[in-house]
Amino acid sequence: MLYKYNRHELIFKQLKFKNYLIGSLALLGLLITSYTLGRFTKLNNLSEYEKNILLINMKQEPFSEEKMIALMKELNMKFPHIALAQSKIETNNFKSKIFKENHNLFGMKQARIRINTAKGTNRNHAYYDNWESSIYDYAFYQCRYLSALNTEEEYYRYLEGSYAEDPEYVSKVKNLANQLKSKF
Repeated sequence: MLYKYNRHELIFKQLKFKNYLIGSLALLGLLITSYTLGRFTKLNNLSEYEKNILLINMKQEPFSEEKMIALMKELNMKFPHIALAQSKIETNNFKSKIFKENHNLFGMKQARIRINTAKGTNRNHAYYDNWESSIYDYAFYQCRYLSALNTEEEYYRYLEGSYAEDPEYVSKVKNLANQLKSKF
């Protein structure tokens, strides 16, 4: 079965046979293209043209929290108020060296298995060309690991088990996320 994500209703809907066939052909085309390019697992190896296609006309603009929120909404990120809270905690309210030097908004390590936008590792964290690339990388992370989660509590449980070493991390994120919810 093939499903399509409906971003307006925030659910996956089963495709009819005709759409299934079209989707299957599109997927086959994508697989052939990625195999031909030999670069599917890492965006670093893609040409600038290919990156622009995949990353939707990503512009390098100076960072602001408002622009970050707008991009997170555009990408239809899951529970963006939680992601924003994580970002504020991980970057010490956008003041940390990891953020300033690496453009890393989420304290992410460089992914080895999933598709990512990191350029490499610096200070034991992923570094990016710009802050937008960091958000795209977190969106890829969400797609890979968090897409099956449906509630905030499931999201928090996932973070508790796998995201940070600080035992108080989830409680800090929850408190801040509740304050930030109104921005979304």
